[in-house]
Amino acid sequence: MNGFELYNTTRLVFGEGKIDKLGELIQPFGKRVLLVYGGGSIKKFGLYEQVKNKLSAMGATVEELSGIEPNPRLSTVNEGIRICRENDIQFILAIGGGSVIDAAKAIAAGALYDGDVWDFTIGKAVIQQALPLGTLLTLAATGSEMNGGAVITNLETKQKRTMGSKLLYPKFSIVDPTYTLTVPANQTVNGIVDIMSHVFEQYFSQTPSTPLQDRFAEGILLTVIENGERVLANSQDYDARANLLLAGTYAMNGTLPTGVTADWATHVIEHEVSAIYDIPHGEGLAILFPNWMKYVYKERLEKFVQYAVRVWNVETTGKTEDEIALEGIYATQSYFKKLGAPTCLGEVGIDNTYFERMANEAVQFGKIGNFKKLYKEDVLRILELSM
Repeated sequence: MNGFELYNTTRLVFGEGKIDKLGELIQPFGKRVLLVYGGGSIKKFGLYEQVKNKLSAMGATVEELSGIEPNPRLSTVNEGIRICRENDIQFILAIGGGSVIDAAKAIAAGALYDGDVWDFTIGKAVIQQALPLGTLLTLAATGSEMNGGAVITNLETKQKRTMGSKLLYPKFSIVDPTYTLTVPANQTVNGIVDIMSHVFEQYFSQTPSTPLQDRFAEGILLTVIENGERVLANSQDYDARANLLLAGTYAMNGTLPTGVTADWATHVIEHEVSAIYDIPHGEGLAILFPNWMKYVYKERLEKFVQYAVRVWNVETTGKTEDEIALEGIYATQSYFKKLGAPTCLGEVGIDNTYFERMANEAVQFGKIGNFKKLYKEDVLRILELSM
């Protein structure tokens, strides 16, 4: 196990009706608030009105930025930055899933920076200050509600990049499972895949002697697998929704990578795919992750055997370790397919036209990944396997 520091300052407020605490949670940071959200669903189901009433009751002055995209655009982030500067915004409240929260984080960083917020994604600048933000989570997926990372897309250059800082941890996140009861099946599926993929990135590690971290990760995976099926069978299952939400939060709040060298190569590759084709992040991961697994599993065969046995209950009698590992990988792919997620690039209309560009962009700063170091030719092979 590696040495580590665990840091998380987000106040997680979990459970039904916790929106009643919104006013007291925002109060310490100021009354000039930017409300950031996506489409019209929060208005359709009454959440928008609830939030506006709570903000009005605390005497807040509210500006709004709506229409945040599933892969949040740099142009939209810049519009949010403009609103913050022109209205002397003191606090940002994000209502939605990971994309909305990521956009809010980028706005929070950019509002107090003299240059281009894209600088934070390309290593040209480091985040030195940021506006405080909070979240009202409506989707189990990214875990952005309890970490300091964000992903934004530059449509002009067709690049999707990350930024991160301790300054971008939400001050609080209200997580109420009732807000996810109306999430459409396809978004629920993408969220399930995203949560599992986050766990994979931290679970498949070359770091030895991490039994506690392994059990944490396997517990989250088993919880997601079980409750994912429950939610798709009954979208109104409150307990299943709650379990998925908490699994998504713990998958990315810094708990799993303690003492572990994580990988993240598959996320890097997927970002290149969705930057060009603008497909949902979860769809890209459902396609790519099993094929990354097939490509790298021999680098630490015993870990994939452990995964197959503990997570998918693969029978070991009379089988080689290779056969056991591969059965676990195919079980993963089959589960994604059972949920309704795509399992090859062709299903989402992607051919090999941009494979060279994707591979070049993925490794532009050097090799990627830690479980197996991937170079351009490796990325190309994984993309080819995903056809």
